[in-house]
Parts: sequence; C-alpha cells; structure tokens
Amino acid sequence: MPPRQKHKLLILQKILMEQSDENHKLSGQDLIKKLEGYGINAERKTIYDDIATLQEAGVDVVTERVGHSNNYYISSRLFQDEELLVLADAVASSKFLTQKKSNELIKKLQQLTSRYKGQQLKRSIHVENRVKTYNESIYYSINAIHEAIYQDKKITFKYTEYRLDKKKHHRHHGEVYVVSPYRLVWENDCYYLVCYCQKHDEICRYRVDRMDKVEVSKESRRVLSRGEEEITQELMGTYSMYGGTKENVAIEMSNKLINVVIDRFGESVRLRRTSEDKFLVNVTVQISPTFWGWLFGFGTDAEVLSPEWVRNEARNKLSDMMCLYTENTDSDS
Repeated sequence: MPPRQKHKLLILQKILMEQSDENHKLSGQDLIKKLEGYGINAERKTIYDDIATLQEAGVDVVTERVGHSNNYYISSRLFQDEELLVLADAVASSKFLTQKKSNELIKKLQQLTSRYKGQQLKRSIHVENRVKTYNESIYYSINAIHEAIYQDKKITFKYTEYRLDKKKHHRHHGEVYVVSPYRLVWENDCYYLVCYCQKHDEICRYRVDRMDKVEVSKESRRVLSRGEEEITQELMGTYSMYGGTKENVAIEMSNKLINVVIDRFGESVRLRRTSEDKFLVNVTVQISPTFWGWLFGFGTDAEVLSPEWVRNEARNKLSDMMCLYTENTDSDS
C-alpha cells in the first residue's frame, strides 16, 4: 500500500472535520476529489467502508441519502457552537491577554469546528474601556507559579510599577523577592498571587502582571500555620485587594441597586425590605480601600448601618474628602 494510502482514514476525518457541518454536506464524489488533492486514490465503495469505520470509532458522521448517493457531514463535536462562541468572546475581551495572544487562541478555537463556523469566532468583540495588556511574559509567570505550587517550592521575582514616563520600573532598584506561593486569584480582570513573603514576614498579595523574571526556586516553600491559612482565605475574599479587617456589614441601599448587589455577592445573598424604596443587606467583606471605593460610588443610595466602627470610619473618610475640597476652595478665593 502506498504511504499516502495508509493515512487515508486520518485525512478523510480531517476533511470532514474542517469542511463539513449540517449546512455544508459532502457527497461521496466530493470526498473522492478532496482525497485526490492529498494524493490518495479512493472509490465510492471504499468511501462507504471508510465512513462506516469512522462511525464505529466514535466519530459522529451523519449519512444522508440523496437519490442514489449519500451526503456526509460531522454532526456533534467536542464543543457546541454556542460554547465556542462564549470561549471566543471571553478570550477576545480578556484584559490580561495581549491582542496577539487573543488572536492566537481564537485561531486554535477555530480548529475545533468547521471552517465555515470558525469564521464566526473571529467576530469583533467591543468591551467599553477595556485596555489589553502588552505583557506576554504573564503566561510564563503563571506557568512558573503553578509549577512551584505543584512542586511545593518557593519562587523568586522582581516587582514592577508604573511611573510618570508610563513605563514599568523595578521596585527597590531591582530587589529580588522570595515568596512561598499558595493561591492564584482572579479578581477584576487580573491575576493575584497569595503568598508568604520573606521580606515582609507575612501573607501578601502581588499582581502577577507586575511580576518580572519569575523563577521556581530549589527551596521548599513555607508550611503555613492555621492562622496563616485563614489569612490566605481572607485574601481570596471579597474586596481584599489591599487587605483589611474582615467584617460583617449591614448596608441599607436603594432598590435600584439590587442587581448590583446580586452581581457582586451572588443570588444566595439575603435581602430584607426596610421601606418602599430601600432594602438591607448583610455581607462579609474586607474593610479596605477597594470596599470604600465600591460603596462611596453609590453616593446617597448606600449607607452603612453597622457595625458602629465601620460607620464611624465611613464618616471620617467622607469628612477628610470634604476637607480636601474645602481647602482647595478656600485657597482659590
């Protein structure tokens, strides 16, 4: 048997996968011509036998009788069309993926369906104010972190920050950070690493896209105490980007914010009507700058009722803000 003939079944499956679906069916004669393009000879009877072999092997080839001949196409695949569209949209709109990497991943997703339906995955997704990253090294950083967690090892890296020149600079003159990694957290379109930092001697969080030259160390990572385990869980919680005290807070909010609350805390959150146009929600959060930014963004439509210390802190922060603008007004006059 000629070398190319040995590949016949594989090539036939490839043709069907790439060039057929329920709207684009291939006849036996079509398949014979396409196989010829690969230097493979075939006859109508051998096509019947080959299709039957593929079906027996689990490939979902549908056979439709048309007159005295058959048409063939792939019916079901690993992913449904709707699933691929969702994945493509997520890839296209992801902030941490560079435009180049997004295009590469969508090309790979296209290979999971027919060439005709694959074109739909290239549709342009517009996400308001979405800024794509320019740092492709994040993929290697994430891989190194996963490897270190799996191998129970420490990692080293340099941490960066933006300055007025809009370029990244190493913090502390390129100091090498040594940490024990424990969790990767996805929050606000960014990856964060929850780890024990030797320099600070405490559990910390670092943004992965700001980590440079991440390497797996030969040293075993630190074994956490029970208290430290609890802290790592808290740093994975709601509004924990900058840490803070964990507290159950009662907030009275306008009814128009019900969707906002459910989007943030999920459908299991408990809401209680307090008046015709307001409701009360009790949630456990980290009392941090992230939380205050979220809360104050609602203006007079959200009010902390308890505990008293959180209410007092809200009052103090608002007072400080008012003083800031009052001082500016006085100086202008």
